[in-house]
Amino acid sequence: MASSRLGARGQCLHLLKTRGFLLLKLLAVVLAVLLFCEFLIYYLVIFQCSWPELKTPEGAGALGAPRAPEPVLRAMFLADTHLLGAVRGHWLDKLRREWQMERAFQTALWLLQPEVVFILGDVFDEGKWSSPEAWADDVGRFWKVFRHPPHVQLWAVAGNHDIGFHYHFVMINSVALEGDGCDICSRAEAELLEISHWLNCSREHFPLYRRNDANCSGEDAAPPDEKYTLFKERYDVLSQEVSRKLLWWLQPRLVLSGHTHSACEVQHGAGILEVSVPSFSWRNRNNPSFIMGSITPMDYALAKCYLPREDMVLTTYCVAAGSLMLITLIPTGLVSATFHFGRRVLRKFKTM
Repeated sequence: MASSRLGARGQCLHLLKTRGFLLLKLLAVVLAVLLFCEFLIYYLVIFQCSWPELKTPEGAGALGAPRAPEPVLRAMFLADTHLLGAVRGHWLDKLRREWQMERAFQTALWLLQPEVVFILGDVFDEGKWSSPEAWADDVGRFWKVFRHPPHVQLWAVAGNHDIGFHYHFVMINSVALEGDGCDICSRAEAELLEISHWLNCSREHFPLYRRNDANCSGEDAAPPDEKYTLFKERYDVLSQEVSRKLLWWLQPRLVLSGHTHSACEVQHGAGILEVSVPSFSWRNRNNPSFIMGSITPMDYALAKCYLPREDMVLTTYCVAAGSLMLITLIPTGLVSATFHFGRRVLRKFKTM
């Protein structure tokens, strides 16, 4: 009797140890997957990005001495973060998207060490109709996501989702350039004339006028069913009149814009390049990215840095979930029983 009790107790202890070991394995897999998908993947992907190289200037300086290299400004450009608000933002969606952007931005700051960051509009999703209390909460969350050390400058351009279509803001607020004679627009145009003699790089939310995205290419360009949709002036792009004024007043060597959520490169008159920066939010794209610029007073070079693809993260979670199921079911014998049952069914089907 005593020996049978000891045997039963031993079996119970063995079963507890087996289940405890299985639980530890499951916990280890879960933690490893979470660590990879929510933290390490940002380092692995952004580590592959590097600052673009500028062409070495030819010629010599004064008295035949070698020309001193010009100081290079390292700038990050991102657009359309669309931080969700209290009206349309589900708490889980806000939590997920803001965590993704926070990890991507903080990882990029740590790995790439930019000197200045520009956010090209639509920082918020509901800024144009937020209450004062909701706006204060949105701004607080913005500074949490995009916190940065004191030596890094951060500049944000206003977009239509931030303040609507008729307000003035610094750094060429394209929202204030509707070309319809409004008082705010007139003041913005007067200030542009005043600074046009020294400013030669334009950063704005709305793209300059173009008919559509038909000539845009690349994996983060607009999808084929959207490329040939005509843009509406003063809604999707700036009007032709305002675009001509900007190019004439500023004569920029480079234009960077957002708003469309997709990438595009457009050559305007006199070889002026416009780069539309894709959205930085996974809510708008499966493959967000940002632009890295090496800029001097006389030259610039651009490169694109992609963030982790959301379908890759979801696939990793699905594979991990399937692995967890197998780890759980194999010790119970259900997998082998199911396998043998399937074999018997196949044999019967073949003999019919």
